[in-house]
Amino acid sequence: MFPIWVTGIIFSAVYAQMSTLFVEQGTMMNTCIGSFKLPPASLSIFDVISVILWVPLYDRIIVPVTRKFTGKEKGFSELQRMGIGLFISVLCMLAAAVVEIMRLHLARELDLVDKPVAVPLSIFWQIPQYFFLGAAEVFTFVGQLDFLYDQSPDSMKSFGTALSFLNFSLGNFLSSFILTVVTYFTTQGGKLGWITDNLNKGHLDYFFLLLAGLSFLNMLGYIVAARRYRQKKTC
Repeated sequence: MFPIWVTGIIFSAVYAQMSTLFVEQGTMMNTCIGSFKLPPASLSIFDVISVILWVPLYDRIIVPVTRKFTGKEKGFSELQRMGIGLFISVLCMLAAAVVEIMRLHLARELDLVDKPVAVPLSIFWQIPQYFFLGAAEVFTFVGQLDFLYDQSPDSMKSFGTALSFLNFSLGNFLSSFILTVVTYFTTQGGKLGWITDNLNKGHLDYFFLLLAGLSFLNMLGYIVAARRYRQKKTC
């Protein structure tokens, strides 16, 4: 059970980008709606909207349909549900990287690389990455919570639930650690590095692609661990 739990830490590191680098990316995009300026952090509402949409969609449509094929009461097992969420997290990071590639391309075209100003690319291009993250959250976090509760010994149910929430804090630490390591190695030899004060000069897209790669490897590791795991029979 421990290897399966560990994979949730890397997912939580991806989730942490919503309140950190997604916001930084948004500050360098066009946030204006007419005369109103949209705070970049407010786009996290689309993660909430995604969760609100996916929860009933999963319960009312996905579960009944998959139940016919799998014969399982919940449609998917907890392990399958988590695996789907980890796959969607890869798509989330890829979407963020594509938006950043578009943003940097526009910055070069308009000769804004040396200027720490926002490029005229609507911040609403970020919506897909928030929607992917919300979907991944529904599949992974909920699936993991159910899995750890069901598979923990009867006397340790609360501990199993606590482990699920521990992923949040460890994921934030891991995110900071990855950022520190990337900054250290990409600034060697006097280079600016991937993540600079002026993101128009940096390569935030590389960082998102790195997280996509780590998420993909994490998913592969999860698949191996899930296939070897023997579930405890529950009543």
